[in-house]
Amino acid sequence: MQIKVTNQSISEILVDALIISVFEDESVLTEENKSIDIAVGGLISDLLGRDKDVGKFCAVNVIYASIANSAKKVFLLGMGKRSELNTDRLRKVAGTAIRTAARQKVKTVATLLLIDDYPGIDYLAVSQAWAEGALLGTYRFQYYKSAKQDEVNLEMLYIIEPANENLAAIEFGAAAGRTIAEAVNLARDLVNHPANYLTPVKMAWYASEIAEKYNLELNVFAKYQIENMKMDALLAVSKGSNEPPRFIVLQHHGCPEDERLFAFVGKGITFDSGGISLKPSEGMQEMKDDMAGAATVLAAIQAIAALGLPVNIIAVIPCTENMPSGHACRPGDVINSLAGKTIEVISTDAEGRLILADAIAYAKNAGATHIVDLATLTGACVVALGDVTSGIMGNDKEWKQQIIAAAGEVGEKVWELPLFEEYKEQLKSSIADLKNSGGRKAGAITAGLFLAEFAGDTPWVHVDIAGTVSSDKDSGYNVKGATGVGVRTLIQLAKKMVRV
Repeated sequence: MQIKVTNQSISEILVDALIISVFEDESVLTEENKSIDIAVGGLISDLLGRDKDVGKFCAVNVIYASIANSAKKVFLLGMGKRSELNTDRLRKVAGTAIRTAARQKVKTVATLLLIDDYPGIDYLAVSQAWAEGALLGTYRFQYYKSAKQDEVNLEMLYIIEPANENLAAIEFGAAAGRTIAEAVNLARDLVNHPANYLTPVKMAWYASEIAEKYNLELNVFAKYQIENMKMDALLAVSKGSNEPPRFIVLQHHGCPEDERLFAFVGKGITFDSGGISLKPSEGMQEMKDDMAGAATVLAAIQAIAALGLPVNIIAVIPCTENMPSGHACRPGDVINSLAGKTIEVISTDAEGRLILADAIAYAKNAGATHIVDLATLTGACVVALGDVTSGIMGNDKEWKQQIIAAAGEVGEKVWELPLFEEYKEQLKSSIADLKNSGGRKAGAITAGLFLAEFAGDTPWVHVDIAGTVSSDKDSGYNVKGATGVGVRTLIQLAKKMVRV
């Protein structure tokens, strides 16, 4: 779908449908919308007078009537209460509206952008939210469908702004929104792909394509190189699989004179059977999404490079499968790690923290001044927080608050979990430096404390996205399947880290 910003009038533009924004408990139309109401014989004002639910948040009502030169449908888009409107709610209503239009077989649609409809939000942010919502809300994963009957055929969204002086800001916002949405949809694609396609080697291929297109520095380490670097924790997890591991590092040198280097670390378990500590068969097919952290990091650095942000980013992505075999790591094994710490393996299904341990240590050795890792790490986080919010924890208050703020600014919810010293007792081992599992109690927290051992004094934050990685229904700009959670947070974080 293309997005075009124009200052053409409603009567001049040729589209199949129009989107008109209406607010809850408000029946008075703007002057621009009054002209549309007159063109459809007063059907809009009539519906607003009869049905108080028309303006409710994300409500979409369709009026079938000819307007202007071509439009045969008018979508009344419920914006909710005017006082509650923000960019994320705008993103959600945009996603809902454009998805509805697509399902109505509309090919071209226009919306009138009037700044008075968006109190406290500037033109750039409004158009960016519209672009993001439209492209995220109409996403469909169709790669393996022989008959793509549900494919979105919506070709063009026109954003109409009569005031010429605002066109540049609106166009800039729409372009940024497209860049961000395309990155999120890349992450969704990667997570939705099955494990027989998206192997560690294939993940490295995607990284190479992105690096070439966006001029990123790339290093992909094969198994023998991982062995030479003594990433024994990653190697231990990979031993049970016939698929060779890959350790992927991309760098965006956006501001060479800035001494700060921000590390984005993403867990890349392309399939997690649990290893010898085998998972139950029910729901195991969903374990193809255990590389969502890696997908998030890869997509985020693509967008950061595409936007040309003057900030230095290193993306560190350890990739492997976790499979059972005669060669697999066993419960009770003691393994080493890049940081030199020894680990007693209590459960081979607590494998994500093992590969992240080596990745975090690598980031430190590479000179990272700040680290954030994202991972579908624990079922315990899902039990604690459900599918609404990700868990967040870290060793540095200021760095943690920056990430919490970035998430809030783009509408991705996070909730802080405590890393109290008392929980460390659960990770003590009698034969190694620490255990890889502290048992059932406070499982998300002890997983975070395990990772903290490898971050040391470097400001570090861990985001557990196990509950938010996927959606079971279409809602707002999210669609059923992978959500691409975390991508927009990392992009916003990079923006916040730019020195002015």
